[in-house]
Amino acid sequence: MAIAGDLHGAWGDADEKLLNLLRPDAVLFVGDLSNGNLHLTRRIALLPHPVAVILGNHDCGFDKNGGILHQQLVLLDDCHCAWRVRRWERLSLSVVGARPCSSGGGFHLSQAVKAVYGPVTLDQSVERILSAAASVPADEPLLILAHCGPTGLGSNPDSPCGRDWKSPAIDWGDQDLSIAIDRMAVTRPPDLVIFGHMHHALKRGSGYRQSLTQDRRGTVYLNSACVPRSGLDQQGCPFFHFSWAEFSGTCLTHLSHRWYAPDGKVKYKETFPLMRPMRH
Repeated sequence: MAIAGDLHGAWGDADEKLLNLLRPDAVLFVGDLSNGNLHLTRRIALLPHPVAVILGNHDCGFDKNGGILHQQLVLLDDCHCAWRVRRWERLSLSVVGARPCSSGGGFHLSQAVKAVYGPVTLDQSVERILSAAASVPADEPLLILAHCGPTGLGSNPDSPCGRDWKSPAIDWGDQDLSIAIDRMAVTRPPDLVIFGHMHHALKRGSGYRQSLTQDRRGTVYLNSACVPRSGLDQQGCPFFHFSWAEFSGTCLTHLSHRWYAPDGKVKYKETFPLMRPMRH
């Protein structure tokens, strides 16, 4: 499957033509599409591929009343999987959505989210994620799609969810997602948790963020936010970034960052080593 990190408006005809060449089983979007740009949201909803989306904090635009967020949810319809499961009839894959429009930093609901979803508490958010995960069939991978990753992945500036724009650096992950993962792991640890929000290039040119980590239970965490995700290489040729995941049954067999040329050829690939899960 193809995974699109934070877009921030970097999406157009070339991206859609590339997806038609790659023909992924599914395309997952981790949010921050384009500050509430309804035209772009509509394009994503109309893609001729199985699509799952979790909206990010920038997808509310600057509308605190929730109007822009509501319009995006209407356009995305079943594609948006916040606090529920996204399924497809002809695909053995279920995507569990975490809290929508997260800005990280523990647990916080913006005014726009409160206007659309109501005053959801931390415990209620945890229960909604758990309820969605419990409905995933045992013969399908347990995959969680979030805008920001969970707490517990490190508190350094280059940690997958580490705060790098202000000192001191701290863990800036989502507390409700972390609690939900710990609780569901009692019976079935997630196979893959995908998120973005925290950009790979650290502030003030101080290096790059760690993209991947794997816990002792075997759960793999991937930050897919390569921003900007398209541009020109040193020869002036265009490139486009997608993360790429492959499963064999419930087993994650491949995970990588890939930078593509418009013709679908891989210009550069960073493949991540995966450990065998230590499960009983």
